[in-house]
Amino acid sequence: MKPVDHKIYLASKSPRRRELLRQIGVEFELLLLRDHSPRGPEVSEEVLPGEKAEDYVVRVTREKVEYSAKTMLWRRLPMRPILAADTTVVVDGRILGKPADPAEASAMLKQLSGRTHQVLTSVALLHDDQTLQVTQTSHVTFAPLSDTMLHAYCATPEPYDKAGGYAVQGLAAVFIETITGSYSGIMGLPLRETAQLLQQAGIPVL
Repeated sequence: MKPVDHKIYLASKSPRRRELLRQIGVEFELLLLRDHSPRGPEVSEEVLPGEKAEDYVVRVTREKVEYSAKTMLWRRLPMRPILAADTTVVVDGRILGKPADPAEASAMLKQLSGRTHQVLTSVALLHDDQTLQVTQTSHVTFAPLSDTMLHAYCATPEPYDKAGGYAVQGLAAVFIETITGSYSGIMGLPLRETAQLLQQAGIPVL
């Protein structure tokens, strides 16, 4: 795969990942997969039976980048490196997905209340028919959350498109006591690790 310039494709709908790439001066175009088609989503985010969290996030990210490469060819787009990522929240070895309604969001956040959980983000870069991939893990400790606080938070739009029902840069920042790891990784794209992958592929950063 020979890039026509230094731009990459970003295979992600996340506005946070776009902001983070812009923050380090990376030029990109969006290459979006479909969530709704007669055949279902192009990449399923269902957890396989017995699948561990790190295996899950690595697999989903790799599938995203590989399917995006096929999409680039099908659409006859200019050949460019493709970046994909996936983030998952884990507590006691259990993967917390994106809550569908206030009851599910509240139940998830009660599991995180007053405890430390893990946020795993895997990043994959497909370049010259080679996939470079890294997974970053951060630890986040929440303060105890009252029912009143949970009710108010779950009445906002924030929990419903985010793994674990929260965004570190959003309203839920008031829940967080400590972070160990990568703030940008918790947002959805660990910048140091991402920059290292891009530099390996000859993509300028900063």
